[in-house]
Amino acid sequence: MPSNKSVSDAPIFQFTNCRILRNHELQREDLWVREGKILNPEKLFFDEKASADIQLDCKDSIIAPGFIDVQINGGFGVDFSLATDDFKSGIDLVGQKILSHGVTSFCPTLVTSPPSVYHQILPQISVRNGGAHGAGILGVHLEGPFISKEKKGAHPERCLRTFEAGAFQDLLATYGSLDCVRIVTLAPEMKRSSEVIRELTKRGICVSLGHSVANLSQAEEAVQQGATFITHLFNAMLPFHHRDPGIVGLLTSDKIPAGRRVFYGMISDGIHTNPAALRIAHRAHPKGLVLVTDAIAGMGLAPGRHTLGQQVVEIDGLNTYIAGTKTLSGSVATMDTCVRHFLEATGCSVETALEAASLHPAQLLGIEHEKGTLNYDSDADFLMLSDSLCVQATYIAGEQVWRRNAPGM
Repeated sequence: MPSNKSVSDAPIFQFTNCRILRNHELQREDLWVREGKILNPEKLFFDEKASADIQLDCKDSIIAPGFIDVQINGGFGVDFSLATDDFKSGIDLVGQKILSHGVTSFCPTLVTSPPSVYHQILPQISVRNGGAHGAGILGVHLEGPFISKEKKGAHPERCLRTFEAGAFQDLLATYGSLDCVRIVTLAPEMKRSSEVIRELTKRGICVSLGHSVANLSQAEEAVQQGATFITHLFNAMLPFHHRDPGIVGLLTSDKIPAGRRVFYGMISDGIHTNPAALRIAHRAHPKGLVLVTDAIAGMGLAPGRHTLGQQVVEIDGLNTYIAGTKTLSGSVATMDTCVRHFLEATGCSVETALEAASLHPAQLLGIEHEKGTLNYDSDADFLMLSDSLCVQATYIAGEQVWRRNAPGM
């Protein structure tokens, strides 16, 4: 090979004096980035005979993949389930604000709503890359309305639906379009759900089981049809029972098809799940745990009354309830807070805590070759963190998009 930058004239960045999360462990080595991708330094030296154009001293920071939030209902006064005139600027605001919490990609989540709301909102959301404008959008998570009224949680009962004859067409008519949809949460005990799970899976849409009274065999049947995720484990499902553990039993089921992994979301905010339950789930199935915020419009705002789709919710400290009740309705926790709480509650390694918010959600969505790791050729979406896992800086495609104490941020 000639000793010039024939492969690309783009600048090469070398991040030094850092510990990189790679192959499930923090390794003391440099991170090399060009054109938004992570480089293999050996190829760079030996094939291209190239070196860094710009060196950055990370001052002994941890460098980890950017966090991916696959269940976030809104934040900072914006509710993704409300069709407003300025919806697009609202989703942009949330995407921008979550950069400071280490989220580089997310799935805006809509809770159970009337069909007219889906028809208005879904065409306004498109999959897009992240950048200085905000975190990337990986596709929408539709949580409901095909869920159990016994476990509806904060979802409005009047908007719940069952699958009628021609179940998949019924679902299409309800949502209007599946063009930008990435995850659908449904209750697998519903009649005709198997047909729907198969059709969604065929289209590359992840099916999640939640807000459900399914027993274990119904949950296993759903997984055999293609379901791969559990929406906020323990919340809005039958409690674990030793003779029929319900959906929770999927964590140790021996009926999961070979080569398949069931993932499960957990809201690690210290409110939704007792630390002991978090530890039980993590020890039973550590490789399936996906941290989610399930954040609502009130995240980042003062206590008081806010919305969650069609409902009014009240924030009291870290608790969020449907106004006038004690029914929990989403969280106001940020992703970096969830990661730190998970680390503290389980006593797991720093690497494990970070991967639960990056590698695992990427694997769930089948994008682990691009995101969720710092492997060579993957997207340079990464964070600089302190030893206590506080976010110091956020990078998307190799570009710094947020820094603590930076002017104007």
